Amino acid sequence: MSEFDSNPFAEPASDNPFNDPSVTQVTSSNVEPVDQFNPFPTHPTDNLAAHTTPASTSPYQPAVLQPSTEPSPQAMAAAAQVNLLKQQEELERKAAELDRREQELQNRGPSGKENNWPPLPKSFPIKPCFYQDFSEDIPPVCQRVCKMIYYLWMFNCMTLFLNLLACLAYFTVDQAYGVDFGLSILWLILFTPCSFVCWYRPVYKAFKTDSSFSFFFFFFVFFCQVVIFIIQAVGIPRWGNSGWLTAFPIIGSHTAVGAIMMIVAILFTTCAVLSIILLKMVHSMYRRTGASFQKAQQEFSQGVFTNKSFQTAAAGVASTAAQGAFQGN
Repeated sequence: MSEFDSNPFAEPASDNPFNDPSVTQVTSSNVEPVDQFNPFPTHPTDNLAAHTTPASTSPYQPAVLQPSTEPSPQAMAAAAQVNLLKQQEELERKAAELDRREQELQNRGPSGKENNWPPLPKSFPIKPCFYQDFSEDIPPVCQRVCKMIYYLWMFNCMTLFLNLLACLAYFTVDQAYGVDFGLSILWLILFTPCSFVCWYRPVYKAFKTDSSFSFFFFFFVFFCQVVIFIIQAVGIPRWGNSGWLTAFPIIGSHTAVGAIMMIVAILFTTCAVLSIILLKMVHSMYRRTGASFQKAQQEFSQGVFTNKSFQTAAAGVASTAAQGAFQGN
């Protein structure tokens, strides 16, 4: 009889919509009902203070447009002028550096070594023109003869200077011999550098490089120098030389001047004798080197054709001739 105890006309429990769990959860929560919600609380700022938004710590800031300020024409011109001045200073500095390097290259000889002759102070405006080192450039067997020729050149320069003084003394006692004094100045100025370049440097180069052409050039020029020494020792009047013929007539009337001129005549004679001896010594050494006239011709032709000045001149002549031929046609 248990199935008959329940009321068949009672509403089932599951038919009540308010017994749904989702509904009962909402109705039992603490959320205020809609009819009790107050949109204007008593302290509106309390809620805002409790929920303040912190300041942004992002490294990126919003772009701010700056007002565009264009420079004036005067400012642009001044900036351009300053830039040009800087460029000019840089160019001048580079030009000075190039000039310094070019000067250093000019002061170096063909071997790439710095010139050391004549030995002049570094502050002197004129720089050395030649490089000379007997122990390095000249073979040991030739050093003695080469140095003797160098000493002969120095002795000749001293003799020319004393000849000038002797002619000056002669001019003071007899004004008719002013020509000798003038010519003695000319011989000192002319023979001093020419003798160094024309016969000392060629024999130095001949011993250094064993050049047949330099030997032949030295023999030709030095033979002429021997003839000049003999003429100077003789002392032809009105030739600017205090030789024997000029010294003997004056020694009786002016003993001091005659003595000075006699000393110069002895020095000229010594130069002539030494030059003959050294010429024979160089010739004997030349014969032992195996040099010949054919080698000298070959060296001369090679030196001429490889010379830059000769090549430039030949190219200019060829171009001129070609232009003339085209114009003629």
